[in-house]
Amino acid sequence: MPELDTGNTAWILTSAALVLLMTPALALFYGGLTRATSVINMMMKCLVAIGIVSIVWVLVGESIAVGEGSTKFYGDFSSLFGSRAATELTAAAGLNGVPSAVWTAFGMMFAIITVALIAGAVADRMKFSAWVIFATAWVILVYCPVAYWVWNAGGWIKQWGVLDFAGGTAVHVNAGAAALGLAIVVGRRIGWKDGNFAPHNLPLVLLGAGLLWFGWFGFNAGSAFAADGFAGLAFLNTQVATAAAILAWLLVDRIRGIKPSIIGGCSGVVAGLVAITPAAGLVTPLGAIAIGAVAGIICPFAIGLKHKFGYDDALDVVGLHMVAGFWGSVSLGLFAFEDAAGVNGLFYGGDATLLGKQAAATGVVLVYSALVAFIIGLILKYTIGIRISEEEELAGIDAAEHGEAGYDLPINGNTGTGLPEAAEPEKVNA
Repeated sequence: MPELDTGNTAWILTSAALVLLMTPALALFYGGLTRATSVINMMMKCLVAIGIVSIVWVLVGESIAVGEGSTKFYGDFSSLFGSRAATELTAAAGLNGVPSAVWTAFGMMFAIITVALIAGAVADRMKFSAWVIFATAWVILVYCPVAYWVWNAGGWIKQWGVLDFAGGTAVHVNAGAAALGLAIVVGRRIGWKDGNFAPHNLPLVLLGAGLLWFGWFGFNAGSAFAADGFAGLAFLNTQVATAAAILAWLLVDRIRGIKPSIIGGCSGVVAGLVAITPAAGLVTPLGAIAIGAVAGIICPFAIGLKHKFGYDDALDVVGLHMVAGFWGSVSLGLFAFEDAAGVNGLFYGGDATLLGKQAAATGVVLVYSALVAFIIGLILKYTIGIRISEEEELAGIDAAEHGEAGYDLPINGNTGTGLPEAAEPEKVNA
C-alpha cells in the first residue's frame, strides 16, 4: 500500500471542511431568498440534510457510491458501517497516499450539499417530515448510484469515457432534476403567479453566495484528489469562470432593461460556479471564461421557463443547477484539452464523440433523478402527505412547522416581509 502523503491528506481534509461550509452557506443564501416567514424552514431543511446524509453515507451510502461492485450500476457492500475508514488508517486505498477515512469524509460532504440543493425548489410549502423522508430515500436511491456511475472505475458512465471533474452531472444536474420532479408533485405556492414572494434579506443572500464561492474552491480544487497542478488549475478556472458569469448575467439584465442587482450578481455567481464544476481541472482558463460567460447568458432565460411551463421552482434550482450543470458537462465536448482531460474537445481538434457522450450521459442522469424524485414525492403525497395546509402556508411555514420566527420584530399588519411597516413621519418625530 502507498505511504501516507501528509500534504495530500492535509489538502483533502481542508477541502472536505470547505465543502461542508457550503451547506450552511446555502442555508443563508436560500434563507435570504425566501420570505421572512419561511427562513427558518429553509435553513432547517439544509441543516437536517447534514445530519441525515452524514449517517446514511457512513452506514451504506459510501459502499453504494465507491465500492468496487461487480455491476456497472452500484458498488458492493464491503465498506458498510464505515468499516473501510476504520481499518485503513495509515494509507489510502491506492489513491495518492490519503487514508480512507479522509476519502469517506470528503465524499460525504458532496452528498450533503447535493441533497440540500433540492430544498430550494419547494420553499414555503413542503412538510418538514416529508422532506426528512425524501432526503433519506433520494440520497440512497439516486445520489449514491449516480456517483458510482459517474466517478467509479466500474460505473457505466465512467467506463463510457464521460468526464465530470467535480460534479456537474453527479451533483448539479442530479439535484436540479430532482428539484424539478419534486416541485411538480408538491405543486405551486398559493398565489404563485401574482403573490409577493420577493426575497426578504438581500445582505443574507450576498453573504451566503460569498461563502458558497469560498467553499467551492474545496469542491473543485479538492476534486483533483491531490495538492498538485490540477488542483491549481481547477482553483484558477473556478475563479475566472465565476467572474465571467457575473459580468455576463449583469450584461444580459442590462440589455433586458433590468437594473444591476444583488439578485442578478449572486445568481451569476452560482451559475458560473455550477457550470465550471465538471470542467474545472480539464479546460484552459480561456475555456473556463467562455464556460462561465455562456452560463451567465443562458441561465437568466432558463429561469424564466418556469413561468412558461407552469412549475413552481421557488428558488430557481432547476434554472441554475440543472441548466448550468448540463451546459458545463456538455461544454467539455468543446473545451476539453488533452494535456488535462486526456482527450480534445471540438475546439481543440477533437471530433464530436465526446460531445455526444457528455450530452447523452448527462441526459440519462437528468431523467433518472427527476423520475425517482417524482415517484418518491408521489408516495409521500399519498401516505403521510407532502404539503402543509393552506392556512399554514398563508400564515407562514416557520410557525406551523417549527414554532419559531426568523426575526423577533413587531409586525404591524401582514406585509409579507416579516418587518414592521414604516412608521408615519409624525409618529417618528413625536
